[in-house]
Amino acid sequence: MPITSGKCTKLISKQTSEELKMTQFIDTKMWALCKKGKVDSRDGLVQIRKRDLERLTTEVMQLREFLPKVVNGDLIEMLQKARAAETMKERLGQEQEQLRQECLHLRSRLDAAQSECQKEREEKLVLREQLWESREQLQQQAEFCTGLGAASCTLLWSTSSKEEAVKDILADGKLQSFLSVAGQTLESFVKSLDGEAKAEQQDSNSHEQQFVLALAGVVTNVAAVTCGRDYLSSSAHVLLETLMQLLELLKPGVFPKLKVLMLMALYNVSISVKGLKYIREFPGLLSLIWTLLEDGDSEVCLHALRLLQSVLLEEALVGPGLLLNDPPSSTGAHTHPGHLQPPPGPEADGPGDTG
Repeated sequence: MPITSGKCTKLISKQTSEELKMTQFIDTKMWALCKKGKVDSRDGLVQIRKRDLERLTTEVMQLREFLPKVVNGDLIEMLQKARAAETMKERLGQEQEQLRQECLHLRSRLDAAQSECQKEREEKLVLREQLWESREQLQQQAEFCTGLGAASCTLLWSTSSKEEAVKDILADGKLQSFLSVAGQTLESFVKSLDGEAKAEQQDSNSHEQQFVLALAGVVTNVAAVTCGRDYLSSSAHVLLETLMQLLELLKPGVFPKLKVLMLMALYNVSISVKGLKYIREFPGLLSLIWTLLEDGDSEVCLHALRLLQSVLLEEALVGPGLLLNDPPSSTGAHTHPGHLQPPPGPEADGPGDTG
């Protein structure tokens, strides 16, 4: 246990009192001897007996011999404890100073971290504002591109109603790229329709729907021309398969205008022998047509029946052997496809592919 300064003072006081008692004891002995002796008035000396003096000397020597053993042992122990206490005090002071320096260092690091955090928070706010601005610009660009695409495809839809225009499109060599974009756009749009409720909430006059309808209308008009449906029958199998898959994805009553245009395009392609063979090879074609016949829209049911008629009657009337040749220019009602023109309003009316 360390000795405090108060305890050290108490031990020193204890030692001093012991020495004082010993001195008083010697003085008392001397005084007693002086009383027994004779006093010489001339010299002021005291005469005592030799035996008493020897006894006093013996006692004093004994005190001088034993007193240091008792007093110095306590003093040495007390001094050692005092030194240990002083050393511990210095060590505790050094540790306290070290802890204070570490505390100051941690406080400075905390201030730096808080400053950096505040800076990052401000940068985050700036980046968030930039993100909102970028989203707004992206939304505006998307709306602009959709409107531009709707306007351009509507003009192309109107132009493709003429056979000469379709021939020019085929001669330009860009039809394959257009059909690839059209198929991807139609697939993306149909998959974005989240059921019947979402489809009913969409504006039928929106740029997005007009864009999709115009793409399907252009494909239908291209298929209405002999050279166009021959091209689709031989080089656009991916698009034809996409159209049939999208008809499977669209639920009954959802976007009937798009269903009608895709059915009309398939019907026009079925006029070609190659196109009819490819459509008939599609798995689940009859089940798809039966599902479309249960649709609530009469136009969808009508064009589903026409496609079914084209698939069944062509095989029955022409026969397997004649399917290898190109069909004549006029073999039945379904061999006279008309052209679709974009409607002035939301309605997709027009001559269609009637005979």
